[in-house]
Amino acid sequence: MKIVDASVVVTSPGRNFVTLRITTDDGVTGLGDATLNGRELAVVSYLRDHVAPLLIGLDPHRIEDTWQLLYRGAYWRRGPVTMAAIAAVDVALWDIKAKVANLPLYQLLGGASRDRVRTYGHANGRDLPELFDSVRERMAQGYQSIRIQTGVPGLKRVYGVHGEPEVTPDGHPRPLVEDWDTGAYLRHMPTVFEAVRNEFGPDLPLLHDSHHRLTPIQAARLGKDLEPYDLFWLEDCTPAENQEGLRLVRSKTTTPLAIGEVFNTIHDFRTLVNEQLIDYVRAAVTHFGGVSPLKKLFDFAAQQQIKSAIHGPEDISPVGMAAAIHLDLAIHNFGIQEYAGYTPATEDVFRHAFTFEDGHLHPGEAPGIGVELDDDLAAAHPYAPAYLPVNRLADGTVHDW
Repeated sequence: MKIVDASVVVTSPGRNFVTLRITTDDGVTGLGDATLNGRELAVVSYLRDHVAPLLIGLDPHRIEDTWQLLYRGAYWRRGPVTMAAIAAVDVALWDIKAKVANLPLYQLLGGASRDRVRTYGHANGRDLPELFDSVRERMAQGYQSIRIQTGVPGLKRVYGVHGEPEVTPDGHPRPLVEDWDTGAYLRHMPTVFEAVRNEFGPDLPLLHDSHHRLTPIQAARLGKDLEPYDLFWLEDCTPAENQEGLRLVRSKTTTPLAIGEVFNTIHDFRTLVNEQLIDYVRAAVTHFGGVSPLKKLFDFAAQQQIKSAIHGPEDISPVGMAAAIHLDLAIHNFGIQEYAGYTPATEDVFRHAFTFEDGHLHPGEAPGIGVELDDDLAAAHPYAPAYLPVNRLADGTVHDW
């Protein structure tokens, strides 16, 4: 069996997705997610101009060898563009291998370690009444664990409570500008969780994302202040690149910590795992080089009793989500899966076998990853330039978003 084609499909059924399709001489196809939110076309070029020509003629079953070729062979290693491209190839090859075996991917990863995959959903609100309504909506959808994000008094737009996208005078999109005041946030969040606990009781698992906006000492304060509300975790409490800073946070609070959605390789996690500075690793299949390296990371983390928590926002396509669910089902040290769901248009473009019921996912039993791309519907949703927001302090200084 040989690879005879590697093509890239860009579609925007509500938001932009980049999909790689690899085809063999036997007519077997595999899909991989290469979406990099706000920088999609950089990955498209990397795949079309640099990766696809290398794949033609290769044996699709040699997944590990191909991964090493694309990682080591480029010399310029790591980074989100490179790793998203490699991830798409890796997942597409696993999709092909599992289809040839006529098995769902999780069976090739060791089989199921559980019956279903626990998820958490997102609840957002500008104020407490709106937040409570959002929590109730998520609970009605079946979610049994919920992330809490809310507005901060005195701030117009913050992470999790978005305004409308901005455009230039000629109609080109520009990043939405959010505003930030760390002191106001630190004073407000304990009152939010006190109110949520009073409203929904002690048993509902609650999560919160600080989204890299705090220094280590500020993160330590927040973790300590939130201890009475028994969080499932505090996510990205300080910029993840500052691994040593987590030593301070860890020493000051018992609130569980989750980090890693902006990481691209296992090297980014080395200090955090070896020193047990976090409780959950948050890397995504799509941005971490695929199923192959992410399973290795989870095996590494398991030695320090650290669990998985694969990143799964709306900009991970159903292709990347399906691969994540297969991995979730197979590994032993699974923790929880982020799942925000998809628009009907996205589900029409990406027909998938995975299901969501009672707050849990299952990848289904279709051979491969269980996702098929409808090319005609994909073409009906052309690429639309879009950016992630940026964050500024009151004096205009750019802050971590």
